[in-house]
Amino acid sequence: MASPSHRRPRRTRRTAVVCAVAAATAGLLVSLAVAFRPAGGPDTVRVAAPPATATRQSAPSAATEPIPSAASPAPAPATGTPAPAATTASARPSPAGTPTPAARPAAAAPLAGRIEPGAVRDGVATHYDADGDGACLYGPSRDLMVAAMNTADYETSKACGAYVLVRAGGASVTVRITDECPLPCAPGQLDLGKQAFAELADLSAGRIAVTWSLVSPGTSGTISLRYKTGSSSHWCGIQAIGHRNPLARLEVGTGGGWRRLTRTEYNYFLSPDGAGCGGPVRLTDIYGEQLTVDGIPVRPDVVQPARVQFARH
Repeated sequence: MASPSHRRPRRTRRTAVVCAVAAATAGLLVSLAVAFRPAGGPDTVRVAAPPATATRQSAPSAATEPIPSAASPAPAPATGTPAPAATTASARPSPAGTPTPAARPAAAAPLAGRIEPGAVRDGVATHYDADGDGACLYGPSRDLMVAAMNTADYETSKACGAYVLVRAGGASVTVRITDECPLPCAPGQLDLGKQAFAELADLSAGRIAVTWSLVSPGTSGTISLRYKTGSSSHWCGIQAIGHRNPLARLEVGTGGGWRRLTRTEYNYFLSPDGAGCGGPVRLTDIYGEQLTVDGIPVRPDVVQPARVQFARH
């Protein structure tokens, strides 16, 4: 009788033969799969389009020029679907399947200026007799939870319409920026309307230490547009009112595409030669979201509803 040592090599060779046959069969299957794969097979990665940020349709390609961004150099393809009177398109959509967080970090606001989301600023608060009007030229308002921003952070009216949460001790109040506080207001300082200051301290305090930060509040209101006094088809100034997030850009549609208007310290955007006056208007907030509005005629000093609003962050 053969010893176990004589059987072991045969068992090993049989195993090797079986492995070789299995490897050859697997190779044949892989070759067949590659040979018959459809066009754009395993070497091509297809990513589903991200969900729209709103139920309104995106504007057509002629009305949605991409915003340059180091984080997203390639613009999303246009759908080619005709746009309704008011449309919205996000310049920085979330990847497919990724939920949008309730609060985004400062890095998600590529167009923010000195006032960045998520940044808590130290400063002081004073108070004044506010009527809701001021350097932003919104006009008087019944809502007196307002404030004037120091010149450095006012940033040529970029702070106009921004909502900031102000804290002092255990108290807090949310105010809307409607005015500029010139020197001697220092960087970081807020001049609060008396009604807002009273939410934090007694008016007799006069000056208190505070912290404040940008917020994106919930609101049922929508944005309106207003043409400045003297506007016509030859010259116009355009103002946006009631935007939830700070406004970064205002553009008008012309025969050659979109034209970015120059922002003034009194919160109007000017078209000195009249190009685009009376045409479509495109608004961009500091997060890169764009809203396109049609059908707003040149009617000076008339607040006209745009019926759109930026997303909450």
